Amino acid sequence: MAETGGQRPRKRHRSSGSARVREARPGQAHAVSPSAPAAVEPLPVGPEDLTRRGWDVPDFVLISGDAYVDHPSFGTALIGRLLERRGFRVGILAQPDWRNEESFRRLGRPRLAFLITAGNLDSMVSNHSVSRRRRKRDDYAPGGQPGGRPDRATIVYSACARRAYRGVPVILGGLEASLRRLAHYDYWSDTVRRSILLDAKADLLVYGMGELAICEIAALLARGVPIGEISRVPGTVVRRASLEHLGDERYVMLPPFEQVREDRRAFAESFRLQLPETDPVSGRTLVEPTGDGYVIQNPPSRPLTAAELDEVYELPYTRSAHPTYDSQGGIPAAEEVRFSLTSSRGCFGGCSFCSLSFHQGRIVQARSHESLLREARLLTGLPGFKGYLHDVGGPTANFRRPACRRQLERGACRDRQCLTPRLCDNLEVSHRDYLFLLRKLRGLPGVKKVFIRSGIRFDYLLADPDGSFFTELCEHHISGQLKVAPEHVSPRVLSLMGKPGREVFERFSGTYRKINRRLGKPQYLVPYFVSSHPGSDLRAAVELAEYLRDTGFVPEQVQDFYPTPGTLSTCMYWTGLDPRTMEPVYVPRGDREKAMQRALIQFRDPANYRLVRDALLEAGREDLIGRGKGCLIPTTPCPPEGPRRRIPGVGIPARRSSGPGSKRQPPQETKT
Repeated sequence: MAETGGQRPRKRHRSSGSARVREARPGQAHAVSPSAPAAVEPLPVGPEDLTRRGWDVPDFVLISGDAYVDHPSFGTALIGRLLERRGFRVGILAQPDWRNEESFRRLGRPRLAFLITAGNLDSMVSNHSVSRRRRKRDDYAPGGQPGGRPDRATIVYSACARRAYRGVPVILGGLEASLRRLAHYDYWSDTVRRSILLDAKADLLVYGMGELAICEIAALLARGVPIGEISRVPGTVVRRASLEHLGDERYVMLPPFEQVREDRRAFAESFRLQLPETDPVSGRTLVEPTGDGYVIQNPPSRPLTAAELDEVYELPYTRSAHPTYDSQGGIPAAEEVRFSLTSSRGCFGGCSFCSLSFHQGRIVQARSHESLLREARLLTGLPGFKGYLHDVGGPTANFRRPACRRQLERGACRDRQCLTPRLCDNLEVSHRDYLFLLRKLRGLPGVKKVFIRSGIRFDYLLADPDGSFFTELCEHHISGQLKVAPEHVSPRVLSLMGKPGREVFERFSGTYRKINRRLGKPQYLVPYFVSSHPGSDLRAAVELAEYLRDTGFVPEQVQDFYPTPGTLSTCMYWTGLDPRTMEPVYVPRGDREKAMQRALIQFRDPANYRLVRDALLEAGREDLIGRGKGCLIPTTPCPPEGPRRRIPGVGIPARRSSGPGSKRQPPQETKT
């Protein structure tokens, strides 16, 4: 569930989303200081927990496709704790058995509503790889074992909740609901599906980060307002039979679902109309006709202030997985974030394959230094802390402020991006705040090292005239390897991706190499590339292979483009059009071509020889087959290679990786 919203006056129920709506009742857990984690109890997960707290029933039952980890990186815990702080009783049903209706009655009939989320990931992404194979691991499940959540978990859980207790309002939230809130392309069925609100037969959908919206909804329900009358809360989507409640408000009418389902150009047009309305300042209401009614998306919620963000992350969490999972091997995802700090939200990077614009928005919000230092001190006292803060970041670690002052007053620009095709003249580039924060964290007693593992936007980093952050990044915040994501080298593909040009990455890697040489640190770049992105034909894939040959980069992993809901790239994939210009875009679709593009990135692997040879022949690049200088592969296959040579600064000192399934992982790394 989510956060961000429209700031124009509009007719809606008035409530204070940030004020306490009522006092905690006897037996209810009260907020405690984050300096005393041992005094915090998990939210109730069973009838025995309700009895111990003296509750008859909870106000809200929060159903999640993830295991219950009481940590602010998990939306279930964050929303649950926030509602608890507002005085509500909240119970958690984590990964309930959807084949057994009784598992949805475990906490009784909620007094106000069911809150349903598929978890931190879209359930289809969680369960299936890009090749549509069942995943063998789920890091959000006990012991990493798959099978704990159904496909299309939001829809399945909603049906189960309605059958368990008829008449109880059902409210959807989380990433899966947020990115499927309107008509969307579904990769796994290869069709356009209607809003998940309709398929789940839910009463309300919260999109974005959700804190403000869910607090306002909870306050209205507690006052006795029927769920059917809650229709104007920012950051929500509703279904109505008419548009009467909008009055004279200006709204954007999207093409009807029945049209975008059949006409790919209409789908692209609908996406083009949605793009500028994701801003909380200038965003307008969207209306999508569907069947005999309308799906209505209210403007986004406003961004949280620094004080509000501090409050959310300093709520009383146990900061660990529920104890019932200990005997099952714990929750792998919990260990990844246990000693990490979330410092910011939002991203103005504008990558086409990323859903952040549609979910968190482009306006960056940051926590205060004081709040992060308090949380860091708390972490140093937790069992298992060995002196290392694993991350201090967010969607993009080195974004700690809005792109420019204009964003705070007028919102993000509706017709341009901040970083591409070139840096905006109004962009304010500075790492001073982030640098000062990192220095303070490094100086805390008990902290040996502070790593940055979140993504870093390297074009923004290079634009900073003060090189202090780049130097200290290499000196203090990397452990041998820095993960970077140039994604591709073809100008056409990079333009469609919303990524900086190849020359920018080359300048970054050269500067990185010089800094590490000056510091005397043998640190390496580990580049990531995406194959088969819209716009990438075989010639573009060969261009990337030639770049890898010339630079000595040896990619350990290759990611096929994954068309997930809510991204510009997915719209291109489905329609074959760039919705911003309506110009045709080449889309690699067949399994064979995708395999060839992936193999070209790892052309040195003897196992890929035949695919690389076929790709070169189809691309008309026979000149790259042979023993001559510049050839990618020989005329005939070679036996497996021996140890790989070291390439300081531009490669990794390692043997050949076994590919995406490789178990070798760097001890600590930073990802760009």
